[in-house]
Amino acid sequence: MRSRIRLPQPLLAAAALGLAISAITSTTLAQSYPSRPIRLIVAYPPGGGSDTLARIVSPKLAELVGQQIVIDNRPGAAGNIATEIAARAQPDGHTLLWGFSTPLVVNPSLYKNLPFDTDRDFAPVLLLGSAQFLLVVHRSVQANSVQELIALLKSKPGQLPYGSAGTGSPNHLAAELFKGRAGVDMIHVPYKGGGPAALAVLSNEVKILFGSFASSLPHVKTGSLRALAVTGLKRSPEAPDVPTMQELGFPGFDVRAWYGVLAPTGTPKAIVTRLNRELLKILAMPEVQEALKREGLEPSGTTPEEFAAYIKAEKALWAKVIKDAGIKPE
Repeated sequence: MRSRIRLPQPLLAAAALGLAISAITSTTLAQSYPSRPIRLIVAYPPGGGSDTLARIVSPKLAELVGQQIVIDNRPGAAGNIATEIAARAQPDGHTLLWGFSTPLVVNPSLYKNLPFDTDRDFAPVLLLGSAQFLLVVHRSVQANSVQELIALLKSKPGQLPYGSAGTGSPNHLAAELFKGRAGVDMIHVPYKGGGPAALAVLSNEVKILFGSFASSLPHVKTGSLRALAVTGLKRSPEAPDVPTMQELGFPGFDVRAWYGVLAPTGTPKAIVTRLNRELLKILAMPEVQEALKREGLEPSGTTPEEFAAYIKAEKALWAKVIKDAGIKPE
């Protein structure tokens, strides 16, 4: 039987005093925060989808916290530049990262010697929203279902091209996951963004695309493209007749692009908790939900702990896909 270790009374008193001081300090920080404008680092240029969403959310956050939110666009290196800057910032809640899925969960498996570690260097605050993709084909492709597409691809291995927004982009990885699980081969044609990739499938330059709802659904409605599946676990209200990949025999097939807010590791928990609370209020606003919907995003809203677990699961998933497919950065 183990004997219990008893601390001397002075040590017990000191420990209790330390916990009390820590709790008081944490509460004081939360009450006085923020004491100056908050810098929100965005990894993409002004005018893009990521920047647009940040500019929708930031004024509302400014109202709730009583300080200006300054958006700092730091594009380049597939999001790695902005992510590194945020990782090295003072952990006082006055610098936040408008996080995107690619640099946080894909790039760690795609690039060697990254100057940041997603798990070590960040305190997740909130998963804001995520967007699933539409598996679409050009109207000339002789496939009206995923099963027919698989049969076509198996009859022409390595012959049909598919587009993506670039190596390591979410729609590239969606296609590679599909290839691996369906046992088919396609030719990857990377473009410099989702817009050029959408134009490529419209012009029949490529045959297949896991496209965003914003760029693909209007052309599905006109008949220029044919939608075969969505990549989330539930059907989209924007395309209720299009089945999920899971329904079609791909259990757990859940591919999304997502956005979230993160702080540097070491940011006091009370500040992270307050930011989470204020951002949840913003997500509940009808005009914000409508703005997310226009961008093809479904509002999420999580606790910091739930967001941290989600990031870990995403990293593990894409590490395997990248390794199995032998994907290398361009």
